[in-house]
Amino acid sequence: MAISYKELGLVNSKELFRKAVAGGYAIPAYNFNNLEQMQAILQACVETKSPVILQVSSGARKYANATLLRNMAKGATEYVKELGYNIPIVLHLDHGDTFELCKECIDNGFSSVMIDGSHHSYEENIALTKKVVEYAHAHDVTVEGELGVLAGVEDDVVAEHSTYTKPSEVEDFVKRTGVDSLAISIGTSHGANKFTPAQCTKDANGVLIPPMLRFDILEEIEKRIPGFPIVLHGSSSVPPEHVETINKFGGALKDTIGIPEEWLRKAAKSAVCKINIDSDGRLAMTASIRKTFAEKPGEFDPRKYLGPARDLLKELYKHKNIHVLGSANQA
Repeated sequence: MAISYKELGLVNSKELFRKAVAGGYAIPAYNFNNLEQMQAILQACVETKSPVILQVSSGARKYANATLLRNMAKGATEYVKELGYNIPIVLHLDHGDTFELCKECIDNGFSSVMIDGSHHSYEENIALTKKVVEYAHAHDVTVEGELGVLAGVEDDVVAEHSTYTKPSEVEDFVKRTGVDSLAISIGTSHGANKFTPAQCTKDANGVLIPPMLRFDILEEIEKRIPGFPIVLHGSSSVPPEHVETINKFGGALKDTIGIPEEWLRKAAKSAVCKINIDSDGRLAMTASIRKTFAEKPGEFDPRKYLGPARDLLKELYKHKNIHVLGSANQA
């Protein structure tokens, strides 16, 4: 039996995006697969008074089970009240690739879905996106579409090369599909290995700086669809301190180069009102767990290594909300 997101205490993204575009900040969209990740996300957002989008990929649904995830989302809305501040929460399907998957999520209480038809031809992308929009809007669920392709790897999403969004297509795409927000490609990419050292330049301190994001494309898109909510995927900054910790304690991460945070802050001040961050959270948790195992090799209680990992993740997300996205004190 279908269940409405309203029964779970969730909200869709429409009003949150309107306020974010007007206020010059972005709503954090954090992926989760388990309890500790959800706790960290909610604690961080309550403590910074930030709205939040809980993102679930198709891979996460397979890993955690769709029914359990739905009940975790229901628990999330009650948990934030216990934490002392009732922030708005969106439950969002990240990179849905079929109508059937989007429909299943909508029927299971998701308040927002992404239909990623970017791997199809332009006309096929429009047809698929429109079909999802029609079903979603009948249930008051918001829809994110995508134009352009991001390189990199994230769960089941794999692309070797990026294709920048064509500003000449955005107005037609939005009008014909009826989407509520649009994910674009301006140089971000999925995963921790976003760029190779050969693609980067070095600053005065020898720090590798990746190729500049195509803010010119973003600006042209804003001119063509003024005020329309824009989304950035693949926006982890890959904190070097977490990479160093992982490698220090037995890891083998190489060429991990992310998006500078100041670039994301610049984007968040524009019509970019949703920024997706996943890899940074994975790196923080992995760094903490590796450190615990190395320093306390006799530890076998999951609470003793997942607890510190959760706490480090919370601090990471608080930093993102305050200093990168600008979403603190916006709930």
